[in-house]
Amino acid sequence: MSFFIANVSDLPDISSADCMEDGTVKRVVTETGGREIVLIDSITMVEIGDSGQVIVSGSHGGANVGEITLRYAPSLAVFNDAGIGKDRAGVIALDILGEQGIPALAVSHQSARIGDAGDMWENGIISTLNSVAERLGFKAGAKLSEAVGAFGEQIVQARPAV
Repeated sequence: MSFFIANVSDLPDISSADCMEDGTVKRVVTETGGREIVLIDSITMVEIGDSGQVIVSGSHGGANVGEITLRYAPSLAVFNDAGIGKDRAGVIALDILGEQGIPALAVSHQSARIGDAGDMWENGIISTLNSVAERLGFKAGAKLSEAVGAFGEQIVQARPAV
């Protein structure tokens, strides 16, 4: 068994104000198309104030994550593909969100740590996406932060699911 140990100098600069009680991190890194880009290590920490924003979650893109995310109707949702898994279990949230017209992407687990939205933003490479995101111009193989910046003006606020 081997473990990944991060070099402290490689970790993002995070203030204590960005940390939740359990140590997960949530912060706004920038804005695009009039929407905040919210980095959140776990989708369980999303809040009603994040509705309509770009949500980059360190979570896998499983079915339960899709259902949680749908409640907040982000303008774009990003997850970690977690290796994609059997029957696309790690990215099925993209389909769930796509059915409601919400663009969604996943970054490769080989490009960014699962559970670390900051690493996903800095290093994530898009591995898979739904058809809504594809129509906006997102492409597999692109660096996440650059792609969101390039297509941010095209991202429109999704309507909350009824």
